[in-house]
Amino acid sequence: MQTTISQPVTFEGVGLHSGQPARLRVCPAPAHHGIVFRRTDVVGADALVRARWDFVSQEPLNTRIVNEAGVSVATIEHLMAALAGSGLHNVLIDIDGPEVPILDGSSAEFVRGLVAAGSTALAAPLRAIRVLRTVEVSSGDAVARLSPSDSLEIDFEIDFADAAIGRQEKMLNMANGAFVRELCDSRTFCRQSDVDAMHAAGLALGGSLENAVVVDGAEVLSPGGLRHRDEAVRHKMLDALGDLYTAGAPILGRYTGSRAGHALTNKLLRALFDRPEAWDWVVCDARIAARLPGVGVHFSDLGHVA
Repeated sequence: MQTTISQPVTFEGVGLHSGQPARLRVCPAPAHHGIVFRRTDVVGADALVRARWDFVSQEPLNTRIVNEAGVSVATIEHLMAALAGSGLHNVLIDIDGPEVPILDGSSAEFVRGLVAAGSTALAAPLRAIRVLRTVEVSSGDAVARLSPSDSLEIDFEIDFADAAIGRQEKMLNMANGAFVRELCDSRTFCRQSDVDAMHAAGLALGGSLENAVVVDGAEVLSPGGLRHRDEAVRHKMLDALGDLYTAGAPILGRYTGSRAGHALTNKLLRALFDRPEAWDWVVCDARIAARLPGVGVHFSDLGHVA
């Protein structure tokens, strides 16, 4: 069955790139509504923006959605991952600014709020997108691929010169609360040289050592160090789950990313939907639903979250 959140939940913070304070409220929505943002600060234009692949503006640093009126919401990926990982399919998200707050740089606070609010089953069957044939896109040495699988699997590889990150690889089946237990508290990361360059370009104005893992060579500059030895690749998997959820439904397939980012994952979704023979819809019976992210999440899973 499709689900929505049982009661509204509010989050507040600053945007990572804009530095602007923002308040958002995740509210219940009816079946077939999907994930929709509503800019409450916009007057005289269409304020609704769908969190869907064909509304995504392909950018390297975050995932930004834009409607036909030019109204946008940026940095939606961590919230989208939390919605996917909490098994929520239909919500209306009221937000009073152009960017989702970064909070601690992960999805952990979103997950805590969403799980505490609970979910409500709706009287409508849930459909998933089943990958039938392998689809692959690339950009330089970065590759993203979707291939057939009975559940959503994410396999990611990164390779950075900084010894604090280096080469990392991880694969997870996202069923049965794996996102909540394994990925949701992994923070966005960057190198100190990247921070300096972004600040010089007027970007990452809301970034700090409190909401990102910042490294310089072999040194982790953020207080408290890493939450996981391989926190960087875990965060890339978190991003991938959030970006894949802009497909408009859960995906049954294996996502493989090598040095991939937000723009490449969106390019992959566009390539998938451009090939009708590469995917189809499947109505989720109990057997299929049990393999989806968010199904089977319990409060006990939050005990694993930093």
